[in-house]
Amino acid sequence: MKTLLLAVLLSSAFRDGARLPPLFTCDGENVSPPLSWDGLPDGTKSLAVTLDDPDAPAGDWVHWVLYDVPPTPPRRTTGVGAGKEGKTWGVASFSKTGYQGPCPPPGKPHRYVFTLFALSAPTGLKPGATRPQLLKAISATTLGTATLTATYGR
Repeated sequence: MKTLLLAVLLSSAFRDGARLPPLFTCDGENVSPPLSWDGLPDGTKSLAVTLDDPDAPAGDWVHWVLYDVPPTPPRRTTGVGAGKEGKTWGVASFSKTGYQGPCPPPGKPHRYVFTLFALSAPTGLKPGATRPQLLKAISATTLGTATLTATYGR
């Protein structure tokens, strides 16, 4: 399957490659940053978002799994908090649902990669799916992706 990249994934809280503000980490309020997107592929019926830390000592660490997000209007802010209607929360590596902000050990800053998936159909997953379960469920319905990377260190 060939996956096309979306035009853009942005946050009003930080630029791609910039430091994530502490508000969105375990050192702050530990709430999800606002995200917005443009250029969804034609036929997009649902969205999914993941946040992972590829620099974690134990390997790729998942901080957020969110799916079945309605794609309308075409530009939408996902906002801060958890449990908003019209979205389904998966389980992060912390074995908790909802957003679990960056909380790296002291030392070199880590990269945090937000990935948006544009899907041709809802996932069909119940609440509490893991990132691997999500990726398996959307393998045939992903129309495009976009990423936004932040850094954070302590």
